[in-house]
Amino acid sequence: MYKIVIIGLFYFFLGNFFVFSQGKIDTTIITKDSLKSKNIDPLTPAKAAFYSAVLPGLGQAYNKKYWKIPLVYGAIATSVYFYIDSKKNYNQYRDAYKRRLEGYTDDKFSYLDDSRLIAGQKFYQRNRDLSALFILGFYALNIIDANVDAALIQFNVNENLSVKPNIYPNDVTSRANVALTLNYNF
Repeated sequence: MYKIVIIGLFYFFLGNFFVFSQGKIDTTIITKDSLKSKNIDPLTPAKAAFYSAVLPGLGQAYNKKYWKIPLVYGAIATSVYFYIDSKKNYNQYRDAYKRRLEGYTDDKFSYLDDSRLIAGQKFYQRNRDLSALFILGFYALNIIDANVDAALIQFNVNENLSVKPNIYPNDVTSRANVALTLNYNF
């Protein structure tokens, strides 16, 4: 009888051990050659920023982000276009107002009074100045983009490093638990 109880307890614990075990053990061996690491050049962001400062878009080409080059030139060219257009209109209103002060009324704005000519000058002067700020802003954004993109290229972003949501059942309450797991596979 004593032997039956011991054998029963042995099978009970052995059975529970297999029921609550976590599954098979992964015995994959990773050799040193399978992990490839790139050599990191700390001057790459500075080079990209310098190239973009010399010629807008050259830093993006250095980073091999060729699709950004038309965006850089489109933004700067649009700002230059509005700068030139606003400057031309400002000069027309200014010249017409100067001619009005000299007593001439044969300009192309003869239908406007003096206050409208002054208002037109202020409007186009403000637009010209804003366009100049946009040119400088897009030029600086071009340099910053090349620098940041070159710095981010050096980060390790591969399939072995991941953050995945995980939903698993709670053993006690049988409700779903939500978790966020950080996985790194060797």
